[in-house]
Amino acid sequence: MKFQGTKEYVATEDLTIAVNAAVTLERPLLVKGEPGTGKTELARQVAEALGLEMIEWNVKSTTRAHQGLYEYDAVSRLRDSQLGEERVHDVKNYIKKGKLWQAFDSDQKVVLLIDEIDKADIEFPNDLLQELDKMEFFVYETGETIKARQRPIVIITSNNEKELPDAFLRRCFFHYIRFPDEDTMRKIVEVHHPGIKETLLTTALTQFFEIRDTAGLKKKPSTSEVLDWLKLLLAEDMTPEDLKRDGASALPKLHGALLKNEQDVHLFERLAFIARGQR
Repeated sequence: MKFQGTKEYVATEDLTIAVNAAVTLERPLLVKGEPGTGKTELARQVAEALGLEMIEWNVKSTTRAHQGLYEYDAVSRLRDSQLGEERVHDVKNYIKKGKLWQAFDSDQKVVLLIDEIDKADIEFPNDLLQELDKMEFFVYETGETIKARQRPIVIITSNNEKELPDAFLRRCFFHYIRFPDEDTMRKIVEVHHPGIKETLLTTALTQFFEIRDTAGLKKKPSTSEVLDWLKLLLAEDMTPEDLKRDGASALPKLHGALLKNEQDVHLFERLAFIARGQR
């Protein structure tokens, strides 16, 4: 069971090594990187490449670790008992399986994605240590222990918004997805926009990397944003000459696809003002 990337996903050699190492070690793969570098998509493509089902757990700021195991609806049970419902005698009717339970319960190996784990409370990763390590947990309401029938491939993503606990990190295989260089970016673009003219691509990518390298930029445009930008350029049938920035504005054409806050827009406007003053 080896991951080599897919036709829809350009995986670098170090990334494929990381995925396969995590599978071999049966450890969760913790993937970090800038937003938009394909961390979430990696899990989907691993599942597709290996022919496995994917179970996705999207973590939010309000998510608790126990929700990944199960949730017990005591309120509904109380209401049903007052109404004399027959189902009230079986507590299992009021237990909702979480994403981990679904993964553990599967007869086939699955890919379990725990997406953006750093959004949750700092204790969230620690609360999952035992379950991810031993691949089992105890259900207090029924007195049963749920064990994984097939150990899932666990992929955990983080945008590095919070530091993760050392005890959690020790149990993971770690990989940082570096931002693609120009050669890798060309391969990614070819997947999404096959046959794009070389002159347009060269001009656009040169401008894109210049924007990313601009000092003082608050949010650097990501891979997904350059793909959106190129889609717009193709839709507008723009040429390399159309992308040239004159002295009146340092802003790229259709800059709303690349620059996502007013500070960065003002930065390029100031740069244009300074450039005009130096003439």
